[in-house]
Amino acid sequence: MKNFKDKILEKLIMSEGKPVSGEELAHEFSVSRSAIWKHIRALRDEGYSIDSSTNIGYSLTGTPDSLTPGGIKAGLKTNIIGKNIQYFKETESTNIIAREMAGSVEEGTVVIAESQTGGRGRLGRKWLSPEGGIWLSIILKPGIQPLYAPRITLMAGVSAAKAIRSLGLPAKIKWPNDILINGKKVCGILTEIEAEIDMIEYCVVGIGIDANVDTESFPEEIRDNSTSLKKELGHEINRVDFVQKLLSEFEALYLKFQKDEFPSILEEWRTMSATIGEWVKITTQSKTIYGEAIGVDNEGALILETDEGKLEKIVAGNCEHLRKP
Repeated sequence: MKNFKDKILEKLIMSEGKPVSGEELAHEFSVSRSAIWKHIRALRDEGYSIDSSTNIGYSLTGTPDSLTPGGIKAGLKTNIIGKNIQYFKETESTNIIAREMAGSVEEGTVVIAESQTGGRGRLGRKWLSPEGGIWLSIILKPGIQPLYAPRITLMAGVSAAKAIRSLGLPAKIKWPNDILINGKKVCGILTEIEAEIDMIEYCVVGIGIDANVDTESFPEEIRDNSTSLKKELGHEINRVDFVQKLLSEFEALYLKFQKDEFPSILEEWRTMSATIGEWVKITTQSKTIYGEAIGVDNEGALILETDEGKLEKIVAGNCEHLRKP
């Protein structure tokens, strides 16, 4: 029943304000006119303004600022990413839900929420996820070895940065998984995998973006280093349009990834890197290393040159940009 509602909304959006007859909708979806009316009422309850006129039909006259599947799918040109979208008004974490359903849904399924109560960043850090942001997870089944998983994080970073740059903002990527605007964090990526010894069963890519979020409401300790698309632009963005752009960019890069064209994706990452050339502090589970970030290798590892001239390869860790000594 939920899919019918999404399809009706998609049909109304694609008609661009022109009336669509209830009879036509009932015939197309093989349901009764009363079922169509029930879904129209449900859409109105969600905030969609829909005019109805006897013998003419239904026309969409206004949409709420929400990330419903029907709204996102209308005009979405992807073939894999976002064909199936699971929507929640509020949830603990889209990554948790995506991991729970990953084994039983098709690749490219997207879980999206208006807000999260238990959003997580890397190393188990809490990630604030209020309404107005974009909180989504994408389920992938890439059929690759676990050692190549960091490549997916880099690919996701490029897709998010390109989507943000399409707004005219100078997005850069901080290794391994943050997107910055003018040195402040606007987006985080959390990639989680389920794997056998030699093959990834599934991969969940969580992307959190402070879109129409007021960063002044953030705790003091993160406020100065955080920003939002709204703050940088000086106005709110159309979140549905942005999600469509993000999913399109993601799919284009994922198709490249599947064709063994990762070197070209890595080159894009390098050109948008905020970390290469910076003096950094890397904290791993076993040690802390200081040095200049001089590059990223083909597996996504950060290459550091220490004061002693020694090269260090960092596969995973927390990266902090510092002023050069």
